[in-house]
Amino acid sequence: MAQVLGRRELGRALLARQRLLERADATAEEAVTRLVGMQAQAPYAPYFGLWSRLRKFGTADLADALTERRLVRVALMRSTVHLVTTADYRSLRPWAQPALDRELDTAFKTPLTGLDRVAVAESGRALLDARHLTPKELRAALHERWPDHEPRALATVVRNLVPLVQVPPRAVWGVGGTTRYATAAGWTGAEPAPAADFEHIVLRYLAAFGPASVTDVQTWAGRTRLRPVLERLRPQLAVFRDEHGVELFDLPNAPRPGADARAPVRFLPEYDNLLASHTDRTRVISEEARKRVMTGNGMRATFLVDGQVTGVWKLHLGKASATLEIDPFRPLTATERAEVETEGTRLLEFAAPGASHDLRRGTATLVDRDDAVTGEESDRQ
Repeated sequence: MAQVLGRRELGRALLARQRLLERADATAEEAVTRLVGMQAQAPYAPYFGLWSRLRKFGTADLADALTERRLVRVALMRSTVHLVTTADYRSLRPWAQPALDRELDTAFKTPLTGLDRVAVAESGRALLDARHLTPKELRAALHERWPDHEPRALATVVRNLVPLVQVPPRAVWGVGGTTRYATAAGWTGAEPAPAADFEHIVLRYLAAFGPASVTDVQTWAGRTRLRPVLERLRPQLAVFRDEHGVELFDLPNAPRPGADARAPVRFLPEYDNLLASHTDRTRVISEEARKRVMTGNGMRATFLVDGQVTGVWKLHLGKASATLEIDPFRPLTATERAEVETEGTRLLEFAAPGASHDLRRGTATLVDRDDAVTGEESDRQ
């Protein structure tokens, strides 16, 4: 009979894979590769996600990788913007394509009725190969040719059928700017792979997020019918069950710390994939906490205490000052509060070196999501 792994054991395993039990000695590119990309529609979110995971990380490490085209921001899993290496853009785009196609067939089914999607995609490709365009400019240019169709739907056809990179200075720390698109092929010099290597990608997912069920893999990917892939891999995998009897797959030699392994306080940014990559997320967040973290607009920035989401945070950056608001979901012990404040102070020093710092308990306004962390709107498109 398969070994049963409890909620805390699953949580510790996930945190270990995510480099959240102990910070890693790795570059930004190595970490992003290890994580199979980082959800990145909040432009500055990956900076905080990498800071929480790496021993030595500065904002220039990611900013330079973006400007030098070693890392790119492109729509991938679950049709959301991800930060990935240029190599992973090639391998992951065909893997993510079914989710992108399904979005067109569901959310945009009516406005795309009767439209030649291939023609729209090729028109958009030509426009973007000529020059980088903002979403507004792309919508307007497409609408000139297809005036009877909704501009946003037309632009989404291009986004979902032609891999598009959001080019710097968007998401460059301290610079920022409006979203501008280029074709990923034009920006990186490489087209996506002709087909996805299903087994290889699932093994990478397990290395970063396991142990996991079939539906966990599908939740992360935003696609269905992946059981045959796990069945083909079964002979080389370890198999467990959770407390509810759900079958879980894992790499045999992957780290699985015990339930009592120490889990230090960690701050996670908005949309962190730690909270978006399993069907049952109680290994790191309770259902009650999830309802307070997930909003109609997305996912708030959170902090972990003893391996569980215990509150949300928001960073306000001024010209010469920085304030970190912390809103715990439950009373913290004196020891927990001290650790949260210590880690929060380190976050302030990372985000605003040389500025005056203030760390305070959040107010009720914290439940209304804004973009105080980034100062920019999130990138759905």
